[in-house]
Amino acid sequence: MSSKGRVLVLYAHPCPESFNAAVHEVVVETLTKSGWEVDDCDLNVEGFSPVLTEAERRAYHDIPENIEPVREYVERVQAADALVMVFPVWNFGYPAILKGFLDRVFLPDVSFKLQDGGVRPGLTNIKKLYACTTYGGTRFRAMMNGDPPRKCVTRAVWYACGMPKKKYIGLYDMNNNQEPQLKAHLERVRRAMEAF
Repeated sequence: MSSKGRVLVLYAHPCPESFNAAVHEVVVETLTKSGWEVDDCDLNVEGFSPVLTEAERRAYHDIPENIEPVREYVERVQAADALVMVFPVWNFGYPAILKGFLDRVFLPDVSFKLQDGGVRPGLTNIKKLYACTTYGGTRFRAMMNGDPPRKCVTRAVWYACGMPKKKYIGLYDMNNNQEPQLKAHLERVRRAMEAF
């Protein structure tokens, strides 16, 4: 089977027994079986540091030197044809390690380019963008708080990637979901990855 392309799976949960770990496993296995070359980036296992240091912030706009502290991750993002983010929503936001990844890796001249006084997408190599997330609270509670992770993925990251095909697969109310709901969600993720 020829490869459909290279997909970066960006995973951000520290506990291997978590439901997010099960989602991550379904994503990686299904994409691999479907013919994708999977770059599985488990941020916690890889020991990614989410802290944007003083030196990095001061050099933020110094192109191309700004990428040096995170060159490996920049190259992995730039080599991807697709991006799948797998993460829990905590306090109506990204886990710190994922937020730090975006702060440190989505740099000027990487995820965006400053041209003619405006901002232009920088990761136009990415043709598909999916996110698989879980929420402790209900969809209503998330909406009442503006659902920032959904907006960040479907607006900010989506734009940085040149407005590719996108899908946001969220499971809400994890605090009350039982096994039937969890199994149904894993099946939903599997179908989405098969159609990816």
